[in-house]
Amino acid sequence: MSQSSFDDELFGEAANEMREDVEEHLAAAREELPPVEAVWETDAENTLGALNALRSALDVGDAEDHLHDAKKWYAMGQRADAFEDADDLKDEIETIDAAISDVEDAREQVGELASTIPSLKGSLEELEADDESDDDEAEESAADDEVEAEEAEAEEEEEE
Repeated sequence: MSQSSFDDELFGEAANEMREDVEEHLAAAREELPPVEAVWETDAENTLGALNALRSALDVGDAEDHLHDAKKWYAMGQRADAFEDADDLKDEIETIDAAISDVEDAREQVGELASTIPSLKGSLEELEADDESDDDEAEESAADDEVEAEEAEAEEEEEE
């Protein structure tokens, strides 16, 4: 066997292994993304519980690491001109990269919202307490006014 055909054979084998590595890392990255059910469904009893559950569900795990490895092997294969047709790999890398970015953005937004809910709840409770206190004062004032009116009426009747 000539050196040239030996090199071509080894190069072809290495190119196939590189493609397999990229595909395996892409599959692993996809597997690490949260399942739809975890993001869409909840068993929480309140808003804060739902937000905390959602934030936990929006965890990409090791997807970024797998995507990084896929990109690394893809770049290596591209530079070595090892892939005959790598458009599908490039498309898959871009799709998973966008999905990871979307999940991370959503996790950040949910985290921010979850952190505001307790203070919002406290503010609304204070307003309700103030309203109840104002209502109680208004009721007391109305009752006092009624008593005063009855006393004034009684005094008028006594004067007559």
